[in-house]
Amino acid sequence: VQRQASGGGLVQAGGSLRLSCAASGRSLSRYVLAWFRQAPGKEREFVAAISWGWSGANTDYADSVKGRFTISRDNAKTTVYLQMNSLKSEDTAVYYCAAKVGLTSGTDYLYDYWGQGTQVTVSS
Repeated sequence: VQRQASGGGLVQAGGSLRLSCAASGRSLSRYVLAWFRQAPGKEREFVAAISWGWSGANTDYADSVKGRFTISRDNAKTTVYLQMNSLKSEDTAVYYCAAKVGLTSGTDYLYDYWGQGTQVTVSS
């Protein structure tokens, strides 16, 4: 699964950005898809994840982004999005998309596939 993230940039605090991660090679329907981020001098941290079950999509968020960020995917199941609203300076980081088979997890080393990062900078 080849993945490419895009949509990062510079935005003022309180603004919004939407990140996209397009996959090539196969449908994403059997994968757990997630976003992680890494700020300068900090460890990579979990942001959000989406998976598919019998009842539809299941989502999970880090406490720091709940109510502000929304993870979703398109109907063709080839692209995953991260809508980021009410951005704060502490959201500044390089954002990575990732994929794994199996259960949802917030642990980065359990993910098998990674896209290149996209920089998000929030100015205060």
